[in-house]
Amino acid sequence: MAIRINRVYTRGGDRGETSLVGGQRIAKDAVRIEGYGTVDELNSVVGLARTANRAVPGISAGDRARIERILERIQNELFHLGSDLATLPGDRHPRQPLIERRHVQLIEKTIDALNTGLPELNSFVLPGGGEVSARMHQARTVCRRAERIVTTLARDEVIGDQCLVYLNRLSDLFFVLSRFASRAYGEAETLWDPAGGR
Repeated sequence: MAIRINRVYTRGGDRGETSLVGGQRIAKDAVRIEGYGTVDELNSVVGLARTANRAVPGISAGDRARIERILERIQNELFHLGSDLATLPGDRHPRQPLIERRHVQLIEKTIDALNTGLPELNSFVLPGGGEVSARMHQARTVCRRAERIVTTLARDEVIGDQCLVYLNRLSDLFFVLSRFASRAYGEAETLWDPAGGR
């Protein structure tokens, strides 16, 4: 699929509308736009996590590279998801990048591999810890927000059948990545204390 971006501004959105992939004009605050706009926001947060992973010391080269590969793949898949959500079903073409079952399966495989060797939890994890772990938690919560918005969209409009499944599984991956990063960077996880703050 050829993509050409020759002009940054078009003035086409000056009245609060934008175009879907098929050319349909739609309000910028429509649920569909909220959905793939939040996916775009999530991609930016993943970019921050990648930047932190490359910059923060105290991790083996192998673990750093492993996290980098996973996050880069996710960023590409989030563009697939944005393409999926920005296109009405009748306007899809055979070579268009979309979210497929194989993407969900790869996330599940990655979760299982990362989770091996992590200590069992007996309480909720407080978001935070080190820089990379905290960025993963931020990505997890933005992903959950995207999932809520896309759930609302799916109630009234047709979307790709793997979009919601992908977002649901991706938030789980960010949680496991936060735990993996804590361990890789040698940082302690802080667990929720139900009596804390009383």
